[in-house]
Amino acid sequence: MFAAALALALAAWGQNRNYHQDMRWQAPPNAVARPNPLAGNASASIVAGGKKLFRRSCAECHGADGTGINRAANLQSVDVQVQTDGILFWKITNGNLDRGMPAFSGLPELERWQLVLYLHKLGGSSGPP
Repeated sequence: MFAAALALALAAWGQNRNYHQDMRWQAPPNAVARPNPLAGNASASIVAGGKKLFRRSCAECHGADGTGINRAANLQSVDVQVQTDGILFWKITNGNLDRGMPAFSGLPELERWQLVLYLHKLGGSSGPP
């Protein structure tokens, strides 16, 4: 019982629930409205593929649930969830080395779009309002 309580306490300590986005890290206007080509086909298998990619490429810093570890963004936060698919795609593609976020431009484009779909699922929605 003590070990379980300690594990939960350590997990909560490591999460970054107070994350605030870097206001200087702004996608250019042409990226903001860029549509997600997978949005109309957000099937369970496509989202599951995004989850697999997230676990492989993102969970190390953002945590398995996306709440962030240390300085990494809390991907469930409103600050992140209100961002358009185009903004999130641009951020995944380009990264933010000032904050330790690597660029994932080497991932195939459709995989990056799958990640975007999964990120919105982390926040409990299918996309920004």
